[in-house]
Amino acid sequence: MAKSSADDEELRRACEAAIEGTKQKVVMSIRVAKSAGIWGKTGKLGRGQMAKPRVLAISTKAKGQRTKAFLRVMKYSNGGVLEPAKLYKLKHLSKVEVVTNDPSGCTFMLGFDNLRSQSVAPPQWTMRNVDDRNRLLMCILNVCKDVLGRLPKVVGIDVVEMALWAKENTPTITQQRVNVQDGPAETSVSGGDMKVTVERELVSQAEEDDMEALLDTFVMGIGEAEAFSERLKRELQALEAANVHAILENEPLVDEVLQGLESATNCVEDMDEWLGIFNVKLRHMREDIESIETRNNKLEMHSVNNKSLIEELDKLLERLRIPSEYATCLTGGSFDESRMLQSIEACEWLTNALRNLEVPNLDPTYANMRAVKEKRAELDKLKATFVRRASEFLRNYFASLVDFMISDKSYFSQRGQLKRPDHADLRYKCRTYARLLQHLKSLDKNCLGPLRKAYCSSLNLLLRREAREFANELRASTKASRNPTVWLEGSTGSSQSVNNADTSTVSEAYAKMLTIFIPLLVDESSFFAHFMCFEVPALVPPGGHANGNKGGPNDDEDGNDDDLGIMDIDDNDSKTGKSSAELEALNESLRDLLDGIQEDFYAVVDWAYKIDPLRCISMHGITERYISGQKADAAGFVRLLLDDLESRISMQFSRFVEEACHQIERNERNVKQQGVLSYIPRFATLATRMEQYIQGQSRDLVDQAYMKFVTIMFVTLDKISQGDPKYADILLLENYAAFQNSLYDLANVVPTLAKFYHQASESYEQACTRFISAIIYYQFERLFQFARRIEDLMYTIPPEEIQFQLGLSKTDLRKVVKTSLSGVDKSIGMMYKRLQKNLTSEELLPSLWDKCKKEFLDKYDSFAQLVAKLYPSENIPSVAEMRELLASM
Repeated sequence: MAKSSADDEELRRACEAAIEGTKQKVVMSIRVAKSAGIWGKTGKLGRGQMAKPRVLAISTKAKGQRTKAFLRVMKYSNGGVLEPAKLYKLKHLSKVEVVTNDPSGCTFMLGFDNLRSQSVAPPQWTMRNVDDRNRLLMCILNVCKDVLGRLPKVVGIDVVEMALWAKENTPTITQQRVNVQDGPAETSVSGGDMKVTVERELVSQAEEDDMEALLDTFVMGIGEAEAFSERLKRELQALEAANVHAILENEPLVDEVLQGLESATNCVEDMDEWLGIFNVKLRHMREDIESIETRNNKLEMHSVNNKSLIEELDKLLERLRIPSEYATCLTGGSFDESRMLQSIEACEWLTNALRNLEVPNLDPTYANMRAVKEKRAELDKLKATFVRRASEFLRNYFASLVDFMISDKSYFSQRGQLKRPDHADLRYKCRTYARLLQHLKSLDKNCLGPLRKAYCSSLNLLLRREAREFANELRASTKASRNPTVWLEGSTGSSQSVNNADTSTVSEAYAKMLTIFIPLLVDESSFFAHFMCFEVPALVPPGGHANGNKGGPNDDEDGNDDDLGIMDIDDNDSKTGKSSAELEALNESLRDLLDGIQEDFYAVVDWAYKIDPLRCISMHGITERYISGQKADAAGFVRLLLDDLESRISMQFSRFVEEACHQIERNERNVKQQGVLSYIPRFATLATRMEQYIQGQSRDLVDQAYMKFVTIMFVTLDKISQGDPKYADILLLENYAAFQNSLYDLANVVPTLAKFYHQASESYEQACTRFISAIIYYQFERLFQFARRIEDLMYTIPPEEIQFQLGLSKTDLRKVVKTSLSGVDKSIGMMYKRLQKNLTSEELLPSLWDKCKKEFLDKYDSFAQLVAKLYPSENIPSVAEMRELLASM
C-alpha cells in the first residue's frame, strides 16, 4: 500500500513553516482535493467545479490551561510553497458527512455553524483512499472529544466499519470506545504519531446482553449450511413481499408526507432568501459601524493632538516672550550701584533665555522654526548691546576709580610718614560689579579681554605710584652710615679697625618693603584672577592670607579680599582642573598689571648695597623665605619678581666678592711683604660679620663667597712667597698660622671654613718643616751631610766597607765630629737666635723652637745609630747628653 501523506514529515514541516509565529502546533497534515457542491431543492448533492489540490492541517494552541483546536486549509502558491488559505475553529464544527454520490466513499463535507451564508454548500474534500479519509476523520473526532469535550454529528459512516478499520490499522490498541447515539460514532486519534486508536469496546456489556437475549428467542435448527441458507432466502422473500405490500398500502401517507416536505422546502427556501437579505444588510451595517468607529477614533486622536500642540505652543511662546522690563534694562538701563540688582536679574534672564533656545534644552524640531530663529537673533542683538554698554561702563569705571585715588596725595607715603597701601575701598567698589562680570563672561567670553587690559592698565599706575612713593620715603627715613667696600685692601694698615657700624636698618627696610608689598601683590593677583573670571584655583584658602595675617574688612592688615562671593554663579569656578591656556592668559594679564613695579624693589636693593654690601646676605635670606611661601599658580608674576630680586641681590653680592678678590690680588704687586698679610685678619672679621647676617637659606651664598675669598687668599699668598724664596717659608707659616688663629672659632661651626682650616694647617706644617730643616742645616751642615753620604752608600755597598771609602774614614769622622760638635751649645744658641731673628710673630717662637729641638734631636739620633753601627770603636756625645743639653737651653 502506498505511503499516506499524513506520514510525510516534509509536508508537516512545510505546514509548520506556513503558520510560523502563530504559536500553533500541527497535529496532522494531509493532502486532499477540493471541489464545490450545490444543495438543490431535492436535497441531492451535485458536482461543481474542478477539484483543486489542498492540504488540510489539524493544529492546536495552548492558552493558559485551555487548548484551542483549528482546521487549516493550505494552498500552493505560484512558487509551489504552502500558504494559509482558510482557518476554521473546530469548536464550531457541527457535522461530518460522507458524500453518498461518491461510490468510493472518499469524499466528505465538514459543516460549521458559524458560517455567514448557509445557502452556499460547504466545500467537498476528496481523499486518495478510504484509509486517508478514515485517518483524518478519526483525528478530527479525537481532537474534538479530547479538546472540546463533545463530538459533531457524523452522517454516512457505518460505526461497525469504522471500528473494524480502527482495529486493523492500529498496531497497539490501548483503549476502545464506540458510543452509538443517533448514528454518529466517536473515536480518538493520538496527536503524536497520528495512529488511530479505539478508546473503548465497540459494544457495551448491556447491549451485548440484549443481543444475546434477542438471539435466544430464535430457535434455529441449523443442520447444514445450505438448508439454513435456503431458509433465510425464503424468509427474506417473505419479508420483501410483506414490505412491498406495506409500502403499497401506505402510498397515501407517503404522498402526504411528500407534500409536507415540499411545503417545508418552500418555506425553507423563503427563509433562506430572507436570511440572505438580512445577512447582506447586517454586513452593510457592520461596515457602517466600523467606518463610524474609525472616524470617531480619528477625531478623538485629532482632539488629543490639538490639545498637546496648544500646550507645546504655549510653552514655546512663553520661552520666546521678552519681558519689557528686562528689555529696557538691557538696552538702556543705568549701571549705578542702586540698579545693579535689576541688571543682574536681566542678565540671568537673558542667559537662561539663550540657553533655553539651544538644541539640548530645546526640542530639535523647534530649532529650525522661523519664529525661534528670529527670536534667537533678537536675543543675540540684545546680548551684543548689553555687553557693549557694560564693557564701556566698566572700562570708564576702573579708570575713574584709579584717577580719583592717584589725585589724592594723602593716600600715598609722604615725607616723614610711611603709609601702607590700602585697597579695601577699591576692592569693595569693584566687588559691586563682580557678578556683572560673571554674567558678561557667560554671555560673551571675548569681551573679558579688553576689560582685563583696561583694569590692568589703570591699576598698574596706582601700584607703581604706591611702590615708588613708599620706596623713596623708606630710603629717606632709614638712618645708616655707609660701610667701606674696601674690606680686604692690603694697603691699609693692619692696625686700622674696620668700620663696624650697625646697618641692620637697611635689611629691615628691605624686609618691610617685601612685607608690605608682596602680600599686596599676591592679593591683587588673586583678586584679579577671580574678579576677572579666570578659571584657576584660589591663591590662598578662604579666610586665609598670603602673609598669614587676618583682619576685618576695614583693618589695615591684608583682609580676605579674595572672597568675591561669586562662586555660585559660574560652575566653571568649581572645577579642580585648570587649562594651561587659561593660566597662560592669566600670567600675561598679571604682567600687564604688575610690570614696572620691580624697579622700585631694585632701587631699594641697590641703595642697601651701597650702604653695606654685606646686607645682601640678609636680603637674600629674606627673599628666599618669601619665595618658599609662593606656590600658587596665579601668583606667577610675584614669583618671578622674587626670583629677579634674588638674582639681583646675588649679582650685587657677587660684585662685592669680585671687588674684594681684586683687592686681595693687588697685595702681590707690593715690592716686599713681611709678616702677616693684612687681608688675613680682615677676612676673619669679614667672615664673622657675614655669619651674623646669614638668615634662612643664605648659607650657600656665603659658602660660595668663602670659597672664592680663601682660594684667592691662598693663591695670592703663594705668589707673594715666591717673590723672595729666602723668606718664603717664614711668610707662609706665619700667615697660615694667623689664618688658623683668627678662624678657629668659626671653623668649629662652619663646615666650609673648617675645610680651609685643615688645608691651612697642612700647609703650615709643611712650611714649618722646611724652615726648621733649613736652620738646622745652616749650623750643622757638615755633620748631617756626612750622615747623608753614609746613607746613600749603604744602598750599593756593604756597611763594613763604608769606612774604607774616600772621605768616610774614621779620621774623616773625627774631623767632622770635632768641627761640628765642639761648642755645640753655642751652635744651638745660634739656631735659636737665627729663628728669633727671622720671625716677625713672637707668639710663634716657642712652638717653632720646640719643633726645632725635636727635629735636631731626631736627626742626631739617626747619626748616632749610624756611627755605632759602622764605626763601633769611635766615641761621640750620646743622644742622652744631647737631649739634656737641649732641655737646658
